[in-house]
Amino acid sequence: MNKKELVDAIADRVGDRKTATEAVNAVLDAIQKAVASGDKVSITGFGAFEMVHKPARSARNPSTGAEIKVAESWGPKFRPGSDFKELVNVEGKKAAKKK
Repeated sequence: MNKKELVDAIADRVGDRKTATEAVNAVLDAIQKAVASGDKVSITGFGAFEMVHKPARSARNPSTGAEIKVAESWGPKFRPGSDFKELVNVEGKKAAKKK
């Protein structure tokens, strides 16, 4: 599912596409801004978004084997909640049985 399909699914519930688009954009923007500022965003039953620090490290170029230095960085991390994990587990088992 991409953003357009998500908007369409929400539009079916709220009634119109414009309202759904504004809602999706507002939620995504709020999550991105909060995480970028260092806040943790927890949505009960769904999961948590947070910023994580990745320290500088050494790595190897797989083609040449040469050592390269990877700079430190900050990135987003998502940890699914227990309800979300359980739903995916149940639906995954159903999908596996269909194959």
